[in-house]
Amino acid sequence: MDWRDHGILLTSRRHGETAAIIEVFTEGHGRHAGVVRGGTSRKIAPILQPGAQLDVLWRARLEEHLGAFQVEPLRSRAAAAFSGRMALAGLNASVALLSFCLPEREPHPAIYKQTEQLLDLLGQDEIWPLAYLRWELALLEELGFGLDLSACAVTGAADGLVYVSPKTGRAVSADGAGEWADKLLPLPPCLRGEGQAPDAEIAAGFKTTGYFLEHHLAPSLGHNPLPDARARFVDQFTRRL
Repeated sequence: MDWRDHGILLTSRRHGETAAIIEVFTEGHGRHAGVVRGGTSRKIAPILQPGAQLDVLWRARLEEHLGAFQVEPLRSRAAAAFSGRMALAGLNASVALLSFCLPEREPHPAIYKQTEQLLDLLGQDEIWPLAYLRWELALLEELGFGLDLSACAVTGAADGLVYVSPKTGRAVSADGAGEWADKLLPLPPCLRGEGQAPDAEIAAGFKTTGYFLEHHLAPSLGHNPLPDARARFVDQFTRRL
C-alpha cells in the first residue's frame, strides 16, 4: 500500500531512538499518521515543524497499518510563526484543532485548501484574526455544525440580526429575541462577512464560534475538552483590545 500527497504537518513526537511519528493533514487522504525513520536527525528534525508544507510518500504492508512516511519540504512556515506571539499562538491553535477534530484518514479537501490559505497569512497580524475566525466557521460547517446566519429563526427577517441561538446555531434578530436576549450568543457583522471587522467584533465572533466548538463539536467526539491552544490564541488576541 502506498500513496503520495501534499500535506500540512500537525504534530510530531519522538518514537524510539531516532524515529518520529508525525500526523499530517493531507488534501487527498485527510489526517494521517505515520513513522518517519531518522525523524530526530539534524537533517530531518528541522523539517518536522508544525504548519510545514510537505510532500509525503506513505507506505505500509496493509492499509490499516501505521505505515511509514518519506517527507520532502515544500514550504516552511517557521519564520512567519516565530515572527510574534500572535502568529505562534494562531498556528498552534489551528493545528491543535485540526488534530483534535478531524477524523482519521477521511479527506476534507475544502477545509484543507482554506487551512493552507490561512497558514500562508501567518505573521500578518492585522488580517489574520479575521481569517482565522472565518476558518473556524468553515471548520464547523465542514464537520456538520455550521451556523445558519441568513435569517431570523423567529421572525424570518433577514435584517437586524444580532444574536445566534446556542441550541440551533440560527440567527436571531433583536425583535425576535425578546426576553431571551441575555441567553443568546452575539452575532457581530463580521460573522456574516459584513462591515470593517474591528477587533471587538472579532472577539465577539470568537465567543460564538468557541461556544459551538466546545458545546457541540467537542461532545460529538467524546469527553475530551477543546485543546488549550485555542483559548491561548483568543487570550493573546484579546490583549490587544
